[in-house]
Amino acid sequence: MAASGWDNGREGATSSQGARRAAFLRWLRRGRGPSLTGGGFESTRYLAKWLLLGGAIGVVAGLGAIAFYVAIERVTALCLGTMVGYGPPAPRGEGVPALLPMQRPWLLPVVTTIGGLLAGLLVFTCAPEAEGHGTDAAIAAIHFNQGRIRARIPPIKLVASAITIGSGGSGGREGPAAQISAGFGALLGQWLQLTPQDRRIAVAAGMGAGIGAIFRAPLGGAVMAAEILYLHDLEVEALIPALIAAITGYTVYGAFFGFTPIFGAQPDLALGAPIQLGYYALLGALAGLGGVLYARVFYGTTALFQRLPLPRVLKPALGGLLIGLLGLPLPAVLHMGYGWVQLAMADTLLTLPLWLVLLLPFGKLLATSLSIGSGGSGGIFGPGMVIGGMLGAALWRLAHGVLPQVPDSPAPFVIVG
Repeated sequence: MAASGWDNGREGATSSQGARRAAFLRWLRRGRGPSLTGGGFESTRYLAKWLLLGGAIGVVAGLGAIAFYVAIERVTALCLGTMVGYGPPAPRGEGVPALLPMQRPWLLPVVTTIGGLLAGLLVFTCAPEAEGHGTDAAIAAIHFNQGRIRARIPPIKLVASAITIGSGGSGGREGPAAQISAGFGALLGQWLQLTPQDRRIAVAAGMGAGIGAIFRAPLGGAVMAAEILYLHDLEVEALIPALIAAITGYTVYGAFFGFTPIFGAQPDLALGAPIQLGYYALLGALAGLGGVLYARVFYGTTALFQRLPLPRVLKPALGGLLIGLLGLPLPAVLHMGYGWVQLAMADTLLTLPLWLVLLLPFGKLLATSLSIGSGGSGGIFGPGMVIGGMLGAALWRLAHGVLPQVPDSPAPFVIVG
């Protein structure tokens, strides 16, 4: 009798928990979007729902960004630091922008090849969706899979990208961070049995939160999440959830690493003369052409590697070998490259050979195409920042002392680029 009473009590508690969960799910579904009865994006129910969901996505995005950052640092210290004897310069907000010689350069191609091989084995054996830069896979999940992403994708993407970047591969951390947090948004949507549209919004909010956290730019991450899904449109419904998630993720990430901007504060920058607007317009045109070239070379290289008669797991190793060989004369193309952008913002730029400054944007473009286009795991947003920044540095270097009213510091040109 006592056992029967205990069983009845347990069943009653379970039934009560199930009823509460069902009521919570009904509440979530009722506040799913705008309607003709006034339940729009600004409604209390809609905002309350996404404050809860976006906050949860943002917390996990921030924690995922922290884990990803630490993983890259550990792999970099082991592969490039201990084995090759090289420390890539870091941006001011994350370290010291110092140029250090490479002590064992003959090991660099070996390390980058092994890194590509390990990343390829991990990705193509366990989760082919983690190949490449990640944002394409997240966008495909939104458009073609009702916002569903397999649970194994985020951890595999984290480890594979940390190996690719930390072993010297040219890649960014923003794309992987976006896919990692987008994966949690998808899992949360599936667990809560959200509608397909809400699952898509959760994935988009995760993308914005990951980039907003690890790049320390929550507003930029939220806007990117709303606009990256389409060629000629904007997902307005994702903007508020993405902003909530991105601010939360940025807060969690900043609580661990501080809120200093990646490239440090720049309080003294200003427009010195109206003619400088013409210089920046020219730089914008060059950056636009550079963006077109970047996209075509990257996807052309990707198509070339797809046609190679090699097992898929070996193609990132070949890309890693080519990166290592390219990195011997041009170590600036290795790793993420943010430290080189920081160096280009200071007088250090004048000490670098002119040929190196002019060659760096194209070297970084080629290196990223080889590293990620071969099947390696890493982002292309960060390298795009480096390419644009170095285009600005190259234009300033050519114009400084030749054209009138060129700023004394290259920082404005690098930042605009």
